[in-house]
Amino acid sequence: MPTYDFRCPSCDHTFQIFRPASDTSQVTCPMCDTAAKRVFVPVGVVFKGSGFHNTDYRDRPTASPECASSPDTPCSPSPGGASGCDCTGCPGAE
Repeated sequence: MPTYDFRCPSCDHTFQIFRPASDTSQVTCPMCDTAAKRVFVPVGVVFKGSGFHNTDYRDRPTASPECASSPDTPCSPSPGGASGCDCTGCPGAE
């Protein structure tokens, strides 16, 4: 449940209440039993940098691998004894 800040207009007492967002009942001051008003406080979130939306939600390029193996590891040989790899730049291609 969220925490809400309230201030009494009569005695200027500030207090917090835990209650559901759907609860719209009147809140009274615990000190003087007068109807309290909700205090809105700024949220402590700061977005810095080149743009969180641009970096997090951009289309990521799909890598189309030319070879199933890494450049340091040759392709696995096929049952016939040949490397079975026909990609260019692969250490297993002959």
